[in-house]
Amino acid sequence: MNVQRRLLPNISALAAFEAVARLRSFTAAARELDLTQGAVSRQVNLLEEQFGRRLFERDSRNVRLSTAGEIYAEAVRSALGQLRDAALGLMSNRHSGVLNLAILPTFGTRWLMPLIPDFVARHPDITINFATRIGRFDFARERLDAAIHHGMPDWPDTDCTLLMRETVMPVVSPKFLASRDIAAPADISRLPLLHMATRPGAWSEWFEEQGLDAPTGPGMQFEQFGTVAQACMAGLGVALLPEILIAGELQRCQLVPAPGTPMQSRSAYYLVVPHDKRGHPPVASFRDWLLGQIGKEPAVLAW
Repeated sequence: MNVQRRLLPNISALAAFEAVARLRSFTAAARELDLTQGAVSRQVNLLEEQFGRRLFERDSRNVRLSTAGEIYAEAVRSALGQLRDAALGLMSNRHSGVLNLAILPTFGTRWLMPLIPDFVARHPDITINFATRIGRFDFARERLDAAIHHGMPDWPDTDCTLLMRETVMPVVSPKFLASRDIAAPADISRLPLLHMATRPGAWSEWFEEQGLDAPTGPGMQFEQFGTVAQACMAGLGVALLPEILIAGELQRCQLVPAPGTPMQSRSAYYLVVPHDKRGHPPVASFRDWLLGQIGKEPAVLAW
């Protein structure tokens, strides 16, 4: 029992250590925790005495983690995060569960969020926590249960459920179209092209589909489709955008199609679930509901 107690440090001491490790300052940690600097220092000293290891290297001007402290800080940060998540789940949803879901920014706000009230109405016992992520990440480290991902179904140690394919099309603002001679797809190659940083080959694929050589000149790059759409509406160039994400702009004629055939992207949207979350009830409920909204049968690929 004494050994077990020694391996379970005081939570206040852990919180003080994590704050100093993150902020690299006892003064800043004290301010964040609403404690005196002396109180924070005593909590850290308790940990160092308990384990017999120095967690910080101190001098008159700087505070930096020791090698042992670096390793311990990462573990403590993760553990405190799990405790916070567990407490939130317990307080907000006593009878069922919590779904920690990663979403793509524009897809999440424009397509998914308008549908979420239906899920909440059908599953009032499930609380969804949303996080925005672009690209792959470590599910365990991020403490996320599932993700809506755009790409290929090759995420290791996960199940990838196909949600929908994507059709992209070149679009411009009406004013931009009226001010330039754009009669054929070849004309687009001479215009400023707006690029998505996460899809660097999209324009090349589109020109290939049109039987044309892609231009090699640089163009503006953006991280989110919403920003690309705004830039396009402002007349900065031609954007290659998913129809599903700009339906409103097309309907309101804020964007109009440029010459050329729409193209189905080689990548698609997937619901990605790590193998250790397959049996998590909120994940299963969300997956079934999501497929119902899309109106398709599940097609799951395990990696």
